[in-house]
Amino acid sequence: MIWILVAGGVGLAVTLLGTPIAIRAFTVWGWGQRIREDGPHTHLEKMGTPTMGGIVIVIGLLLAYLATRFTSETSYTPAGVALVFAAVGFGVVGFLDDFMKVRNRRSLGLTKIQKFAGTAIVSVLFGLIVARSSDETGISTNLSFIRPTTIALGVVFLVWVFLILTASSHAVNLTDGLDGLAAGSGTLVFAAYAFMAFWQFRHLCFGAIGIERSGCYDVNGAVMLDAAIVAAGMMGSLAGFLWWNAAPARIFMGDTGALAIGGLLGGLAITTNTQLLLVIVGGLFVIETVSVILQVISFRGFGRRIFRMSPIHHHFELLGWPEFTVIVRFWIIAGLCVAVGLGLFYADFIRQGGLE
Repeated sequence: MIWILVAGGVGLAVTLLGTPIAIRAFTVWGWGQRIREDGPHTHLEKMGTPTMGGIVIVIGLLLAYLATRFTSETSYTPAGVALVFAAVGFGVVGFLDDFMKVRNRRSLGLTKIQKFAGTAIVSVLFGLIVARSSDETGISTNLSFIRPTTIALGVVFLVWVFLILTASSHAVNLTDGLDGLAAGSGTLVFAAYAFMAFWQFRHLCFGAIGIERSGCYDVNGAVMLDAAIVAAGMMGSLAGFLWWNAAPARIFMGDTGALAIGGLLGGLAITTNTQLLLVIVGGLFVIETVSVILQVISFRGFGRRIFRMSPIHHHFELLGWPEFTVIVRFWIIAGLCVAVGLGLFYADFIRQGGLE
């Protein structure tokens, strides 16, 4: 437990103290945000605000993870390293996208194919690490909801990993349109994953037979502890960054941070065998994504818009809601989704005979 707290504390300290340095440096280097011309007019005043703050978030995660390794009580696991790799890898793809926007002085960076290729490479490498060590780690290559199901994915597992990591990264990216919205929501979701990973670590089967009767989890304890540490490290990093990213934001995370957050969320869903539960725990990100999909289908298929603008948070802005009101209410929705997800997770534990 102490190392989970250490990871969260280090991540918090790094971003809380390091972000002001990044703000000054990025301002000098001219790394300013580009604003969509078709967006709410109130966003025009944000033009030039330092972006790529995700660099600080990723550094916070890395230092948080390394800070827990100064003792023999904790050790690296392939799954834990793979989780950090997923966050860093997706962050690099996001950084390249952000950097091209800044260099070209426009709101377009990497092409869709370039982003697709970058995220595919990171996802497949993550999936290979997980799949090759699945017997030792307890990470199932079957489809999972709260626990692994009997549906074996086989060679499709790598494709499934790519879909989860890419979908979650783009979902967070779509949500990152208002000051502190993605950072605040992400903090809540990573807190949930830190709890779920630690809960599995504390309720191992130790080779016992009859998981349904005992409620225990047939996983590797070191892997679950590592996953909890990584989740806590990102939670702390986002909380510290949120101090400077909350409205009115002094810095934006950019695609660098959004893709890193989403990639890590997908990785945690794979590692903790809660793939489909991510849809509920990260419900706000799903709502934002669905709003874009519905808008595109409606406009291209019927020539009409469902929302004034998508993602849906812009719709409420154009209805006249103050930005801060939209942010706080969407944080509430994110919190409710996390609560429902954790409730289902705990209900499954009780149903399987836990605490008997």
